[in-house]
Amino acid sequence: MGTVATVHIAEDWPPARLRELADLVFTWLHEVDRRFSTYRPDSEVNRLDRRELATADCSADLRHVLDQCAEFWRRTDGYFDAYATGRLDPSGYVKGWSVQVASEMLRAAGANNHSIDAGGDFQLAGRPAPDEQWLVGIRHPWQRDRVAWVVTGTDLAVATSGTYERGAHVTNPHDGRPARDLVSVTVAGPRLAEADAYATAALAMGLPALRWLATLDGYESAVITSAGDAYRSDGLPVAACWPGRTPP
Repeated sequence: MGTVATVHIAEDWPPARLRELADLVFTWLHEVDRRFSTYRPDSEVNRLDRRELATADCSADLRHVLDQCAEFWRRTDGYFDAYATGRLDPSGYVKGWSVQVASEMLRAAGANNHSIDAGGDFQLAGRPAPDEQWLVGIRHPWQRDRVAWVVTGTDLAVATSGTYERGAHVTNPHDGRPARDLVSVTVAGPRLAEADAYATAALAMGLPALRWLATLDGYESAVITSAGDAYRSDGLPVAACWPGRTPP
């Protein structure tokens, strides 16, 4: 998926068991990368895009991803569009979904306290230590050594979509142009698959996303515009933040 993933399992267990669980997560994420990466010519996604593979012959996971991308297209008035660039690219859903699934794997194995980070998108479970909450720094878009916000919580997903690493890589599917009005969108809520898709859609949407994000049930947000204005919803669980404003 063109990114780096890290796992923190906050359980007082033997190192061998912790390594076993970390390997479980990374094996899954590597499998997702092999099948869903748009960078791999032989990936299942690219074979489907080239029509070398029929949808009916795709894996259950890929059919799930396609169904969910269609659902988020409907929820976002078409701003989340896996075909926005003219080719199939479900990455805006796949990364969050795959990390969410990895977190569910750890929970099923009894590891109820953990953090999984894939390229700045986090699924947080339980606590890092008794009486502590997880802290997630959201990078300042123009100053690499600073953070714009620190989001805190337990059993929380945090996804950020922005232009500061890869440039204007998200396309507005309604006009076919790179989305440039927003430089950072963070969405926090219970599930990373949804948070990631919503953050991607909001970045594509541009300034109208300030109102749209406020309509999401169960998800809070923070936005930085290309003009340098910062906004965050009142319910965003922050430990520290850039002085923001309530969206108009």
